[in-house]
Amino acid sequence: MKETGLKLILPGWVGDFLDDSKAYPEIEDRMRLVIGLARKNIEMGTGGPFGSAVFDMGTHRLISVGVNLVESSNCSVLHAEMVALILAQEKLRSYDLGAEGMPECELVSSAEPCAMCFGAIPWSGVRRLVCGASGEVAEAIGFDEGDKVGDWAGSLNRLGMEVIKNVLGAEAAEVLRQYLRMGGKIYNSRIQRRR
Repeated sequence: MKETGLKLILPGWVGDFLDDSKAYPEIEDRMRLVIGLARKNIEMGTGGPFGSAVFDMGTHRLISVGVNLVESSNCSVLHAEMVALILAQEKLRSYDLGAEGMPECELVSSAEPCAMCFGAIPWSGVRRLVCGASGEVAEAIGFDEGDKVGDWAGSLNRLGMEVIKNVLGAEAAEVLRQYLRMGGKIYNSRIQRRR
């Protein structure tokens, strides 16, 4: 196979930011971690205002993390959720995190998924999705979240996935607003192009 030029590499600060020995027993603990990743990503200038992580639902231990790498990688699909899922699948050596023998996995994201991430989440095999800021907040600062079905959470529920929204939503929304105040680039936005 021909090697491509894209390698998924998290920013160097991520390793120092994480405590691999720690469990995150409360849902708010897990959300604080991904909000912290999003905040640090913008403060360090390494990407957009989104963070995500995959956890083992049984032990509440961290499996993988993701931050938005769209600009630094020149790859539009490297949203925080996608990065966390890719790295979890790589670590657990399975494209199906819901396969037999896999720990039950939870994806925690600092914001509700855009249309692309929404499409990828059920295919990943995670059993639960936990969201911080609403998609409306991301759209309000200019991000184009794409078209999702109206009851997107219900559609995931019907597939057997639990969806929990608005966990520390105000804290997560503040990171998005901080990004805008700092002059962060709103990339790939059809909304911006129509103005």
